[in-house]
Amino acid sequence: MKLESQKINLEKSAQDVFDFLTAIENFKHLMPENISKFEVLDADKFVFALSGMPEIVLKKKSMESPHTIVLGAAGGKLDFSLTAKIESLSAAQSAVQLTFEGDFNPMMAMMIKNPITKFIETLAVNIPKSI
Repeated sequence: MKLESQKINLEKSAQDVFDFLTAIENFKHLMPENISKFEVLDADKFVFALSGMPEIVLKKKSMESPHTIVLGAAGGKLDFSLTAKIESLSAAQSAVQLTFEGDFNPMMAMMIKNPITKFIETLAVNIPKSI
């Protein structure tokens, strides 16, 4: 299953966006209002939970400055990734798009498609408000 957020244009350089998103603690500012837990576990890993949902641990898997940041599931039963692709539009402008990818059975995919779509849209929309 692959889900993509809308592409968000920012009045920040690609490097500024990259630097913001590589600081794990900044993800707290991007989370939806119904977050019930957010804790930085180390420089590369954090755990969060939304109301009524299980805790999810995300860890930085790879980075390519200033264009790509890949976060992935750190443990748990589900294997997925959340990728931020950053496009430089000019010296002071960029665009970012989030992509969620995971291999789920059809029933699980059907159950999580809408909540995950809303989640990545919220993260994307909150980037320009937070940076």
